[in-house]
Amino acid sequence: MKVTIIGVGKLKEKYLKQGIAEYAKRLGKYTKFEIIEVPDEQAPENLSEAEMLQVKQKEGERILSKIKDTDYVYALVIQGKLISSENLAKTMENATIQGKSHLVFVIGGSLGLSDEVVKRSNEQISFGRITLPHQLMRLVLSEQVYRGFRIMNGHAYHK
Repeated sequence: MKVTIIGVGKLKEKYLKQGIAEYAKRLGKYTKFEIIEVPDEQAPENLSEAEMLQVKQKEGERILSKIKDTDYVYALVIQGKLISSENLAKTMENATIQGKSHLVFVIGGSLGLSDEVVKRSNEQISFGRITLPHQLMRLVLSEQVYRGFRIMNGHAYHK
């Protein structure tokens, strides 16, 4: 099995890189894990609706170019299904039972995900109604994927 996180933009913060690297190392005993960064579009504060849509579409095209037809895709969206750690573990396990060997989690840029990416996803999930910086979300998601594998394998985890 393989797990990929696709994120828009380059992660610059050293502390976030270190945290993600720690979870990547821990995940090594369960799965192959990688993060793919796709370039973000410049998005000044005062964009029109049409310009925002154009930014999301360009970022979406870059994201979709990294996804195969056989991948099981999770889109992280604020309006998605609220999911617990246990539910995430269950959906990951169910995807593998269905023969999916590559799970892909997608985190959009500052404006979110394009409709095309959301439509391509198998599941739209949310970790809450709060807004987190997309860079920080990579760390949170890495931890939750690790926790999901711990749960799937019957190992202890904090509830």
